[in-house]
Amino acid sequence: MTIDFDKLGGLVPAIIQDAKTKNVLMLGFMNEEAYQKTIDTGKVTFWSRTRNCLWTKGETSGNYLNLVSIQNDCDNDTLLVKVNPIGPTCHTGTDTCWGESNDTNPLLFLTELQDFIEKRHEEMPEGSYTTKLFKDGINKMAQKVGEEALETVIEATNGSNEQLVYEASDMMYHLFVLLTSKGLRIEDIAKELQKRHDPHWDQQRRLKKAMGK
Repeated sequence: MTIDFDKLGGLVPAIIQDAKTKNVLMLGFMNEEAYQKTIDTGKVTFWSRTRNCLWTKGETSGNYLNLVSIQNDCDNDTLLVKVNPIGPTCHTGTDTCWGESNDTNPLLFLTELQDFIEKRHEEMPEGSYTTKLFKDGINKMAQKVGEEALETVIEATNGSNEQLVYEASDMMYHLFVLLTSKGLRIEDIAKELQKRHDPHWDQQRRLKKAMGK
């Protein structure tokens, strides 16, 4: 990776992003030595412009930034550093240097879950319930989604909210398995819903139908 350290007199900005939550945690600067130490140790190291020395984040507090990956931008002069943070990032004790909470958006787990299901589909480990679903075939998988959907409806009309969430979770999981077996992902559903959110979507759909498309 070619990094243009000369543009800012030997330094490049390093944007620090939580690899899991995708939240931006802080901005620091690296010179070539800081970059290399980050690569060698797996712990993010900066060049401190105030102290005029290398500074490994967490060396005194224990709140290290464990390196996941580093990407260069299109001009080769700004780094995107993805990390797994240990503890709060800011010296004031907050999760980020903007005082924001570094909470995980639960919706991101849906992608992680389907990644896991796809891995099961590829490896088909013995003893896995998901493997069994794939081996049962498409008809059984589709039937299972229907059964879980019915149980979700029952809880919605006659049950508790807690049980509704439980059954809806079962339904979603089995739907993910079914989608994976067809080579589809939850993102495909999201894209379809995004299209339908367009106020002109229904007009466009009717027009295409009328044109035989």
